Amino acid sequence: MEKKMNPIYPNSQFKSFCYIKSVITRPNIIAGDYSYYDDSDDGPESFEKHVTHHYDFMGDKLIIGKFVAIARGVEFVMNGANHMLDCLTTYPFEIIDEFKGLSRPFGDRGNRGDTVVGNDVWIGQKATILPGVHIGDGAIIGANAVVAKDVPPYAVVVGNPAEIKKYRFDKETIDLLLELKWWDKDIEEIKKLIPLLTGDLEQSKNELRALLKK
Repeated sequence: MEKKMNPIYPNSQFKSFCYIKSVITRPNIIAGDYSYYDDSDDGPESFEKHVTHHYDFMGDKLIIGKFVAIARGVEFVMNGANHMLDCLTTYPFEIIDEFKGLSRPFGDRGNRGDTVVGNDVWIGQKATILPGVHIGDGAIIGANAVVAKDVPPYAVVVGNPAEIKKYRFDKETIDLLLELKWWDKDIEEIKKLIPLLTGDLEQSKNELRALLKK
């Protein structure tokens, strides 16, 4: 009997992780198919609590690709957290009732644009993603990393501030995977590709080359 996708929980026996797409309510958060959040402490349904300073009037979006794995305690800090840097103080007078109307508008504090997470990305426990960051397909974000700048596809970044420790594969393999874009294929085709995607690395590289030459 064919197994069907649960609309909320990927594994019916473990309710510690859930598909993000099924629990988000904000229109300014977009999540792709099969991307999940794992949190046994607060419950995975609490994902939106970990997207902070996300105000409608800022206009920024959090966009998460397909097949993304996000671990417990990851925080996405959005543009509403920014303070003005092009003036003599960083203090946000405009949000204090006593000082309203005396400062530049709230929106002038800077907007670095949408925060974008690519496909097949793994984000480790308690990592922090800062406003406007773009994380490339296949990247890995280490636990407790603070990501303040863009991450290239298939890079592994760690630390505060996060820096590239290595790339997961050689350039040829990365280029082949970005050409394949397996995450965009029909789910039945993806199922056929799973043995290749999860098999012995060297053998899979050879099969990938052959597949794309067809």
